[in-house]
Amino acid sequence: MARYAVRDAGRRQRQVVTPEGVPLPFVIGSRGARALALMIDLTLLLGAIIGMTVILYRLARAAGIDHLPGSQAAAQALAAVWIVMMFLSRHVWFLFFELGPRGATPGKRVLGLRVAARDGGRLTTEAVVARNLIRDLELFLPLIFVSSALAQGEDATFAGWAGAGWFLIFVLFPFCNRDALRAGDLVAGTWVVEARRDKLQAALSTGTAAAQGRSDVTDTQYRFGEAELAVYGEYELQVLERVLRENREEAMVDVARAICAKIGWSHGRGDERAFLEAYYTQLRARLERGMRFGQRKADKHA
Repeated sequence: MARYAVRDAGRRQRQVVTPEGVPLPFVIGSRGARALALMIDLTLLLGAIIGMTVILYRLARAAGIDHLPGSQAAAQALAAVWIVMMFLSRHVWFLFFELGPRGATPGKRVLGLRVAARDGGRLTTEAVVARNLIRDLELFLPLIFVSSALAQGEDATFAGWAGAGWFLIFVLFPFCNRDALRAGDLVAGTWVVEARRDKLQAALSTGTAAAQGRSDVTDTQYRFGEAELAVYGEYELQVLERVLRENREEAMVDVARAICAKIGWSHGRGDERAFLEAYYTQLRARLERGMRFGQRKADKHA
């Protein structure tokens, strides 16, 4: 299980230990920010659904479905297609964006949030699918239940209140735990954290000694071959970037030692940052080249 601790600096600050043994600090996204992000996503999704409906309607009119023999059956088939499209679009929206490199939907990106695995590891497809399927149980099904009850009038009063209670239980769920987890997060092993916007230090910019693989401390030239860079992927690159941002000596020593053991290298004691900056820059360049040619290595196990 993930090991995390609340820091004194704030109630929403946490620290997880990655599978590589690297402690990484996070800030849990606030409940208000998460709610607003969901509202933005649902608004955009509604706009996309309306657009798809208009396109489907115009295609049907252009094909003359309402003038063809058996048009009623064709209209029913078209309605079935529309229902399937609405169901898929609702899930594809969240899955597509949260499985992306940013781990965030447009709404989360606007609010500076992203989805992360609570064990400090890579966010998996299974986790993203699970947390979004649970959203049907949390949000869409109770709303449909309440809407159906209201449409039936007074005879469905009890059903309406039951649906409203069902909805409120899941709405209030994030207020019943300190990590603001909704039921989907609890099932999937995820949480929503603030996405740090700060960039790496200038030492990693193109043209610096570190970016070119040379240490300012020992004047050592760090050049890594294809086999040495191929052992890691995008997830490890993100972990390394966060370690460099934090600039904590103990973490850099641990990570440098782990990389050296993996690729069969050694570096000068006290030169860990230069070593890591060089490895980061060259690994990033390799991954960017690979993605241009359609090759993608999500992590060292891919």
